[in-house]
Amino acid sequence: MIDIETISETKSLCPECLKILDAEVYIEDNQVYIEKTCPEHGTFKHTYWHNADDFKKAIEHGADPHKLTNLNQAENGACPSNCGLCEYHDSQTVLGLIDVTNRCNLSCPICFANAAASGTLYEPSQDEIRQMLRNLRQNRPVPTPAVQYSGGEPTVRKDIVELIKIAKEEGFTHTQIATNGIALANNENLAKELKDAGLNTVYLQFDGITSEPYIKTRAADILGKKIEAIENCRKAGLGIVLVPTLVTGINDDQIGGIIQFALDNIDIIRGINFQPVSFAGRTPSDKVEEQRITIDDLMREVEVQTNGMIPKDAFYSASTVAPVSDLIAAMSDNDAEVTLTCHEHCGVGTYVFKEEDGTVIPITKFIDVDNFINLIEKSIPDVSKNTRLSKTKTVARAIKELPKTVNTEESPSYINITKLLKNIFIKQDYSSLGDFHINALLISCMHFMDPFNFDQDRVSKCVIHYAIPDGRIIPFCSMNNIYRESVEEEFHIPLNSPRAKEIISNMNKKE
Repeated sequence: MIDIETISETKSLCPECLKILDAEVYIEDNQVYIEKTCPEHGTFKHTYWHNADDFKKAIEHGADPHKLTNLNQAENGACPSNCGLCEYHDSQTVLGLIDVTNRCNLSCPICFANAAASGTLYEPSQDEIRQMLRNLRQNRPVPTPAVQYSGGEPTVRKDIVELIKIAKEEGFTHTQIATNGIALANNENLAKELKDAGLNTVYLQFDGITSEPYIKTRAADILGKKIEAIENCRKAGLGIVLVPTLVTGINDDQIGGIIQFALDNIDIIRGINFQPVSFAGRTPSDKVEEQRITIDDLMREVEVQTNGMIPKDAFYSASTVAPVSDLIAAMSDNDAEVTLTCHEHCGVGTYVFKEEDGTVIPITKFIDVDNFINLIEKSIPDVSKNTRLSKTKTVARAIKELPKTVNTEESPSYINITKLLKNIFIKQDYSSLGDFHINALLISCMHFMDPFNFDQDRVSKCVIHYAIPDGRIIPFCSMNNIYRESVEEEFHIPLNSPRAKEIISNMNKKE
């Protein structure tokens, strides 16, 4: 008899027609599946996570909803058919995305945004982009603090530097671009121009440390361009996050090598965000199961490929840190604190620290994350009472209990971890966080959904949202699975139009 444990009832999509379907997430033989039936196209059963124990551990660190107060009324049936954001949405916009073009200087077979493939050009004007930025900043009670320009390839726009300046003018404290790095490699001044304009981070597509992954996934051997781009960012002092798209049989054996590359360049590389490939379009169902890489697969491979240096238990759900933001908001009497309340199965992360002798120390080796988060959660109610007595009690308990959450003998030699935590927790002094980021590398994994594993529960807690020209703000996975085609169709510029020809001509002159 097969032992099946139901986890949740949700909504999903038919991989063939994208119809919204009832779905069930359940555990069978210690593996997590999502299953749904389309009246026209039949039943689909696909892997959600490969390891049920890791899946359940993530559930322990789910975050309570933090809804925006200016959501739109739902008008068109079940989520995700009202994206805008609508009243069903439970999370804030932590990172806003704006596709500034669907043009690119590559033709990657795994890309979901490509002007050449669609036969149309999507490229909002500066005025449209400014309005989209303002829409993100109008979220209440928390204006969106960070924005990423994406595409296509955003650096093919001749005004990309000006677009960064506009984002800063509109109040964004953090700006980044998602790029393949070719323009940064070819133009040694671009990194400095972008940094001077206010760019904080280059989100650099980086699929491996050898040529083969690029030839197979990007149809070009561009590893050398990646290295040139990194060097130009180093000269400009512009921080980088590496973004490998993981594909089974192509680069899943290079996870450890990518981590070591980042550690070797930790002066300029701030993190790695591994992203298992999503299966868009009409990918055969059996191929999806064969090639699926889940978050727990990444955690396991990190441990294996670093020879245990970074164990899988070092990874926690991104939502684990939500109580930290809640405490900061309570301590500062400021309810408008952005909080990472994404679904617990959207992504995981950990920090590792590099000593001068090359030793790598995962954060979990010197901080008991579970006890630390429990201490914070216990403190929030007292602080929220907003009286001198309640805050005094909180500080007293923190002084007593904080040392129990850290192991100073295992912490990096350059960090006084007890002092740092006390300064943050008791004095509300966040300047010492700078010490925490010295020789620190954030290793994370975000698994964006496709129609096969689409889960409405995850969408409703998404914190990464696209802004589009008609004023709507759409969760990432809904945009790329449901809305992208219609958005680009509505706001496209025909490739044979005078404006499209002018844009493409200017790009050619620039190159």
